[in-house]
Amino acid sequence: MTTEPSAAAEEAEPGTPDAGPESEGPGTEARPDTGADVTASADTVEGSSGEDSPLDGDAGAEGEAADSAAEGTGSPSGDATEGAAQLSEAEAELAAQRELRERIERRKAEKDGPVLAGTALSGKAADLLAAVRAVESGEKPSASVFSGPEPAPRRVAQEPVRRPQPVPSGAPASMASESVDAVRAVLVRGGAPEALAPQTAATLGEGADGQLREDPWQLLRVAGVRPEQADGFARALLGAECGPDDERRGRAVTVWLLEQAALVGHTALEAAALHTALAQRSVPDPDAAVQSALAEGDALVFQDALDEPGGTPPAPRRPVEDAARDDEGGEDGEEAEEARPVRVLIGLERYALAEESLADGLARVVNSLPKDEGAAAAWEPAATGSAAELIRAVAGRGLVLHTGGEASRAEPAALAAAALSLGLRVCAAAHHPDGRRRFADLLAGADARDAASDADAGPSSVVATVAGLLSGEEGPGRDRDGMLRTDLLIVLDAPQLDIESAAMLAESLPDGARLVLSGDPGVLWSAGPGRVFADLLAARVCPQIASRTPDPGPVGELVSGIGIGELNQVEAPGKEVVIIPVRDAGEAIHRTVQLVADSVPRAIGIPAEETQVITPGHGGAAGTRVLNAALKERLNPGPGRFGGFDPGDRVAYSAAPGRSVLGQVVKADADGLHLECAGEPVVVPKERVEQTVRHGWALTAHQAVGVRWPAAVVVLPGDAAQALSRPWVYTAFGRADRHLSVVHGVEQALPRAVAEIAAKPRTTRLPALITAQIPPSV
Repeated sequence: MTTEPSAAAEEAEPGTPDAGPESEGPGTEARPDTGADVTASADTVEGSSGEDSPLDGDAGAEGEAADSAAEGTGSPSGDATEGAAQLSEAEAELAAQRELRERIERRKAEKDGPVLAGTALSGKAADLLAAVRAVESGEKPSASVFSGPEPAPRRVAQEPVRRPQPVPSGAPASMASESVDAVRAVLVRGGAPEALAPQTAATLGEGADGQLREDPWQLLRVAGVRPEQADGFARALLGAECGPDDERRGRAVTVWLLEQAALVGHTALEAAALHTALAQRSVPDPDAAVQSALAEGDALVFQDALDEPGGTPPAPRRPVEDAARDDEGGEDGEEAEEARPVRVLIGLERYALAEESLADGLARVVNSLPKDEGAAAAWEPAATGSAAELIRAVAGRGLVLHTGGEASRAEPAALAAAALSLGLRVCAAAHHPDGRRRFADLLAGADARDAASDADAGPSSVVATVAGLLSGEEGPGRDRDGMLRTDLLIVLDAPQLDIESAAMLAESLPDGARLVLSGDPGVLWSAGPGRVFADLLAARVCPQIASRTPDPGPVGELVSGIGIGELNQVEAPGKEVVIIPVRDAGEAIHRTVQLVADSVPRAIGIPAEETQVITPGHGGAAGTRVLNAALKERLNPGPGRFGGFDPGDRVAYSAAPGRSVLGQVVKADADGLHLECAGEPVVVPKERVEQTVRHGWALTAHQAVGVRWPAAVVVLPGDAAQALSRPWVYTAFGRADRHLSVVHGVEQALPRAVAEIAAKPRTTRLPALITAQIPPSV
């Protein structure tokens, strides 16, 4: 490890980075330190008011979706152009929730009988299946069924089927202009910006204007609106009738707190934590507010049995179900319930159903694998080298977890090659297009070049991104029952799976298919709610194979130490790791630009276009905004004619919350901003540029997760000290393949973060749900 000379370190500039979650990725991994702290702080939500939040101290949030919900929407008193970014997303989300709920209810109703395939269809796959069956039954000729307009050009990083990307500004086609005008009139009367009208109408649905008049706090359902803003709107409409003890306010704030908790990773909140947060939001009777939300169906309540030593916890149930069972079981049943330790959780139906669906799907994967004692023997000849243990585990079990760093990806590649040699259909899915490319290269190196062809090659492709696989844009395709055409699904970057994506993957697997979740447990967790991979590792319901293949070189040695809480000095004779001390943010910016544009290309031989800058936050004195401005001025100066961008600019494009892809600006015209992302053309309409495109020379660690570059420059300005944690440092340092430069201005905060600040907990129900269906294997 080389330390470049610098002047003596001085006190860094005070302040905290603007490390709020962005649609491309949040600036820091930050969740509430206590269960009560469930809302995003004012510092993390751009455009929000400055009122203190129940979040204590952390300048950020782990969920990437949080900023996309807040930034660009603003407050009712803000810019009139801000509210349109999320226009029809809420309406689509409501439809998605209803669809997911119906599917789960059908699945539960069929548990006692055979598992019926075809219930997981939605979107384009459902339309295609209906068309095929119409032709087969003779209802319509094939020409009339399949005729239609040419499909739009494919775009990268599409969202899963039930999480459609936001649409441009303007009312959705299905929303009558009269409804939007009526909502606009109510908003103006209450002092809210007119630009919120289309989004509010789409969120609240039919009769939105009447809903707002009857309950002004319904405005809180619109993404980015905060309680203090909704209070002002309510005061303008209700006058003297408005008060903090209004039942409508308590109910709306309860739902808002649960939504904010989801943005930082929780799928539910403990009742006591929710009550505390409501009290902090000036709700005088938190219990009454929660009960009102439950009675209206805005939230659900659960009793999850706590683990008891030496036993498997019983299936978690909702309190209303417990009461019904107690009535049937009499006094003995009541005594048994009272003796069982439980925790009471409150959650939104959307995430509760997704967790239940995932547990059901994983149980089906485990139980549907044929119990053929001789089947494992066919895998044995391929069980060689470092992948032997993984291959043997997959031969006999339907669900397997695999952990390891970048070098360990060779083991899933060997597994895929072995499965292909047995004639099995194999599909692998990565979090990012770069991960897809790297795994395809590994498959090619494992003599599976034909099977590992590019995802655009057609149904025979086996390598995809998770989002592309779920949307149908990539992967092996689906059969007529809506199931993926695969016998083995390998999910790479498994820590990045949020609860909804994981549930959809499990639902999409046919009976008898195997599922392998592989990833590095040390990296930052998913942008969306849940901690699927960590929960499954903790539940110990299936084989867990830990790779013994270390990442090579000084960078690999450094990152491995960070993973166990040690920041070690490493030998770097070829300047693989260089530490550059800086005194303040100005020096940090200067040295960063110098490294990218001159020092690394000259001394290491890695050009600027293959070097990535990573910093904790988007704001602050040395956040991505400032660094990108400085790097653009040096590497691609220009006037920024189209929304601040010029041809040749490096960008990060986020078509939907939590899904970003890196690219380059090609040109701009009347159609919008033309990008090349992961080798594919993308056209971003001009009204969507501000919300979805950022310069990409400097990224946050959340934006960078799942990608690796030949060289990385990690910038740690003094005001970022509070944002650091072991997972953040592990993720940021691990993005470098050959060379890592650390612009170091946080002094002892770095080793302290590595040694003491682990990942903050997320409240989830998955461990209790999964162990109730699959007995722990260890």
